[in-house]
This record gives sequence, C-alpha cells and structure tokens, in this order.
Amino acid sequence: MTIKFHISNDILLSYSAGTLDEASSLLVATHLALCPHCRARNSSADALGGYLLDFLEPTPVSPTMMDSVLSQVRNAARSPEPKEPSRTFSNAIIPDPLRSYLGGDLSDLHWKRLAPRVQQISIDTLDKRSQARLLRFQSGLKVPSHGHNGRELTLILTGSLCDRDTVLYRGDIAETDERTEHQPFAGPGEDCICLAVTDAPLRFKSMFARLLQPLFGI
Repeated sequence: MTIKFHISNDILLSYSAGTLDEASSLLVATHLALCPHCRARNSSADALGGYLLDFLEPTPVSPTMMDSVLSQVRNAARSPEPKEPSRTFSNAIIPDPLRSYLGGDLSDLHWKRLAPRVQQISIDTLDKRSQARLLRFQSGLKVPSHGHNGRELTLILTGSLCDRDTVLYRGDIAETDERTEHQPFAGPGEDCICLAVTDAPLRFKSMFARLLQPLFGI
C-alpha cells in the first residue's frame, strides 16, 4: 500500500497539541495507523512540542488551578491515540482506533441507507464540533455536485475515490474547504468506503439534493 496524500501540517500540529476536535482526531489517528510516514511526522511534532515546553518560563497559577484541570480531564471528550497495526487484526480492513468506535471490523457493521447506492454509519462522539460518519459508495457512483461551508476531511479505507484529476486509495486523505466545489465519484472495481468528517453542512448545487439534505444530515 502506497499512500500519496497525507495530513496537512496544520492539522497534524493541532492533533499533536491536543486542540483538534474529537471527530477529526479520530480520522487523523486512523490515518496514522495506516501511514508510517505520518507516524514519523507526528513523533517529530510531539518531540518539538516537548522541546518548546522545556524553554517556557514558569507562570504562577491560582490555588484552584489543579481542581479546574482535573475537572476538565474528567469531562473531556475521548481523544483517540494512534496505534501501531494490531497483530491480532492484521487483516482488518478498519484499523484501530476507528474499529473501537464502530464496535468491529467491516463484516460486523450495520449500514443505514442514505440514498440510492449510498450507505452510512454515523459515528457518535462526545465533542460535537464536527460530525464523523462512515460512508459506502457503490462503484461508479457520482456524488451530487457540491461546495463546502467548512472543512471536510475524507480518509479512504477501501476502493478508490476520483476527484477531478486525483484518484485516492486506501490510506489517502482529501482535505476540502469553502473554496472547493467538486463532484467526486467512486472508482471502478470495489465499493468505496471512507471516513468523512465535516464541521459544517455541504452546499449542494441541485434543488433535489438540497431538499433531501435535512433527511440525511450532511
């Protein structure tokens, strides 16, 4: 498996610093489980952060700071950590930590119909800043033409996704934002299964898609 499209530096640094939302952190951690190159980049980012902390001047804090920090830790959203590929699940299609959120590998999942030839599984997170969902597009399906009102991250798990002159395969990541307008489609062969994270609704072109948008919540 050769991964060509990786996490951008700003998202990886946010992940390393712990400031990224839970859904996006889940996607990044799942990508790290598949991508040795980005695991090395993440280790470097962690090391840089530790190095910079060593040079910070001590700052006085209030007597109640410890209680406040402990309270935030207890109430914090789950923060997925990247894992090395599991020996027990060496043939798993869905790697940890995503598998732990879904409760199993691909054969264990219960899909819900989103539209003709499209299925989804909505992934529950405590942090509601972004929405994570597993999407399954039948081979050859074209996604309705759309733009974005925010950021979308897409991680390919099986099959391929074609977007203009780019073809993404297992482990590849696509990042889009408000400047992006496109109509990706699932490549030939097997169905495309991907993990998608959005922080705002999509902006569909067709009236029909806009009418259905409240029903499928994208």
